[in-house]
Amino acid sequence: MRFQDKVVLVTGGTRGIGRAITEGFLEEGAKVIVLYNSAEKEALELKNKGVYTVKCDVGNRADVIRAKEMVEKEFTRIDILVNNAGIMLLMPFEEFDQTNYERMLNVNLNGTIYVTYEFLPLLKRGKSPSIVNMASNAGIGTSANGTTFYAITKAGVIILTKRLAFELGRYGIRVNAVAPGWTETDMTLGNKSEEEAEKLREIFRSKTVLGITAKPRDIANVVLFLASEEARYITGQVIVADGGRIDNLTHSL
Repeated sequence: MRFQDKVVLVTGGTRGIGRAITEGFLEEGAKVIVLYNSAEKEALELKNKGVYTVKCDVGNRADVIRAKEMVEKEFTRIDILVNNAGIMLLMPFEEFDQTNYERMLNVNLNGTIYVTYEFLPLLKRGKSPSIVNMASNAGIGTSANGTTFYAITKAGVIILTKRLAFELGRYGIRVNAVAPGWTETDMTLGNKSEEEAEKLREIFRSKTVLGITAKPRDIANVVLFLASEEARYITGQVIVADGGRIDNLTHSL
């Protein structure tokens, strides 16, 4: 029960890695707030488990401000913020689509900025406050074809993490990031058949030195560690959790 009496805010906490993060905190005693955009069914399921849910497009600052006002009426502080919300729209460089690029930029990077900025006053009131941002190994070089612009947004999350660690350390706020490799989620598997999904798994297994792919809980476990008191001396770090990708450009930060 590492998070007994802790108040945790998770963006995009209804599906995939975000859902595993939300459930992990619940299992360990936290009071959890989830910001979600479109997963109504999943949000209702979490609400029935005691999660405080708020519909919010994190890429829209006005939406984030509204969500913050709603949360502040119910909670006096936030101890842990997990900026997990993100989207990936495949787009080869030579097929640049400004609308899709700006949508990824708004959700993945700007959304992390908006949520952190607006909820910072509540974090300053937190007990041993901590921020964990969701980056990607794409942001440090390892990436499949068609993910260049997605990688750019996640590289921004990585440098934002490091800069926030410098700027917010004076308040005792730790800021770290997790950079997952390919993980079995709704975003990566979509509507694929089991046969198609297994082919994808095999492709990505072959790219790791461990010969395995990640489940959402594998990534959630890293997030929970970084948010916990066990990581009280860790800040400004990016933990790569990708099974040891062998096709990386560099994992040197």
